[in-house]
Amino acid sequence: MDKQDYYELLGVSKGASDAEIKKAYRRLAMKYHPDRNPDDKDAELKFKEISEAYEVLSDAQKKAAYDQYGHAGVDGQGGFGGGGFEGGFSDIFGDVFGDIFGGGGGGRRRSNVRRGADLRYNLDLTLEEAVRGCEKTLKVPTYVGCEPCGGSGAKPGTNAKTCGTCGGVGQVRMQQGFFSVQQTCPACRGEGKVISDPCNSCHGQGRVEKTKTLSVKIPEGVDTGDRIRLSGEGEAGSHGGPAGDLYVQVNVRQHPIFERDGQHLYCEVPISFVDAALGGELDVPTLDGRVKLKIPAETQTGKMFRLRGKGIKPVRGGAIGDLMVKAVLETPVNLTKRQRELLEEFQSETKGHEKHAPKSHGFFDSVKKFFEDMT
Repeated sequence: MDKQDYYELLGVSKGASDAEIKKAYRRLAMKYHPDRNPDDKDAELKFKEISEAYEVLSDAQKKAAYDQYGHAGVDGQGGFGGGGFEGGFSDIFGDVFGDIFGGGGGGRRRSNVRRGADLRYNLDLTLEEAVRGCEKTLKVPTYVGCEPCGGSGAKPGTNAKTCGTCGGVGQVRMQQGFFSVQQTCPACRGEGKVISDPCNSCHGQGRVEKTKTLSVKIPEGVDTGDRIRLSGEGEAGSHGGPAGDLYVQVNVRQHPIFERDGQHLYCEVPISFVDAALGGELDVPTLDGRVKLKIPAETQTGKMFRLRGKGIKPVRGGAIGDLMVKAVLETPVNLTKRQRELLEEFQSETKGHEKHAPKSHGFFDSVKKFFEDMT
């Protein structure tokens, strides 16, 4: 009986990619595997057929020969219909499903050397420290390489031995009927090596806990959310592997006077109603000291003044920001009798004159019109 077309067996088109062919085989292999269909000869035959199809279509040379000559181009080159399936279909099945069951890779040896984990350190800064830059000393609890054993985990003068169970691969193959999978070696737990005489300092781990003291330079202009990377200052790797990195996460504490928005600073400055009306000068704080700010006559509360170049230099470069000063009118309190008399006299002089309070008259005229329109 003529063999069925390999592409039809897997349910893919002739132009299917390697990933599509592999995906189709996975789906069908799980459906027809003998372990899932005990005593079902038809399922067993179907499984062998799709495994043969995948064995040919997953190999570039065999696939090219099949595409050109059909079954005649691959018979005797490893298919079930020829000189036997090299290694058996259980090997193909193990290769395809190895990433699910922790297998794959055949007899490749696993390395027990692994990179250490990255660490994060939260660093609080004042606004002044963030703007000007500074140098900080950090105390970081971490794992460091064990000095007596040099990170190997074995007692000085000895070495770890290749695991006799897995031969240093770190995995063992388990055969269950037609189903062959690889599992982590129970003897060495996937390391590939066994330490018979562990180091007394690290107890075979190759690293020990320690609090490291580090000095980190904070550049000018950093802000909350910025991150500084210290390469190789994270946890030590296992069995002499490279260390991870330390990431310093910056948080700028709230300032009692200034608020920051990128490279700009904002602050509020109270002014008396006399200075607001007549004009004057105010002492305004900046990060570099006090400066004089001229207040023009008839300044209204909420007026914003810009002091150019009194902000922050961005950490990634660019122009220095500005300081935005908001004038906030302060109402006088604890008035003396004479002060009250003067204010009452001032009130009588200005009451009813629109030119002295144009905003108030405009507002109340709008309110009056609003209620008139409602009637």
